[in-house]
Amino acid sequence: MDAYTEGIVLRQTKTLNGRRMITLFSREYGKIGAGTSLAGGGKGRSALALRPFTYGSYALRKSRGAWHMNSAEALRGFYRIAEAPEKFASCSYALEFTEKLLPEESPAPALFALALEYFEMMERREKRFDTLTVLFLFRAISLWGAAPELEKCVRCGKVPRGGVSFGVRDGGLVCDACMGAENIPDTGKDRLLYPLDFDILNVMRYFRGRPFQDFERLALDGPVLLALKRILREHAAWHLGVSGLRSEEFFTGGLSPTRNERHRV
Repeated sequence: MDAYTEGIVLRQTKTLNGRRMITLFSREYGKIGAGTSLAGGGKGRSALALRPFTYGSYALRKSRGAWHMNSAEALRGFYRIAEAPEKFASCSYALEFTEKLLPEESPAPALFALALEYFEMMERREKRFDTLTVLFLFRAISLWGAAPELEKCVRCGKVPRGGVSFGVRDGGLVCDACMGAENIPDTGKDRLLYPLDFDILNVMRYFRGRPFQDFERLALDGPVLLALKRILREHAAWHLGVSGLRSEEFFTGGLSPTRNERHRV
């Protein structure tokens, strides 16, 4: 089967005899691994099209269940992503998150459009890069059917009237009335709970439903940004199995929750 597709390169790995394995997020086929003999060095259009972060056009052939890449042409390289270490680290986390999230050969057109828009905006962005990455994670998690519940308590179903926490294992808000030990059955497993102030909750609610480009100039302050990183990272790990990313330490700055920031009930 011959195929032509646009795609975003997630990873390039050298194999034997000068060949390379390209992990490609394709528009039509989702995530695929394609072997190729195309040269990955130099500045030719095909070499540039094999590099991570590149958006390109690819000619593929599938034979006996394996994909082979016969030609490649870079359409956009997003070269400015590498200009600042913080920007590169933030985008690397988003790229690795996307690769881990995607199953093999399962088209995901909405996520593809989101990823392309994210990298386009990140290339233009001059500072506060992690704000866009947190927004990308929130949108990607929601597209994958794991959107957190942000309006009602996930335990009692009521709209909270007082303080709230974010229950990672529960998948959303837990009201103060349900926080007491007597209201939480003994499941034998930890229940990760993050106390939420309304700044964090309002930001997550604001993230929903608006066009991605509306957030191009949004910049979150440090405490809110850090809290969202931790909540979304653990939410994705619990509900989607996305964890243990190599780039995670660079994205989070090596920080881990303190006893006062996260409670295990």
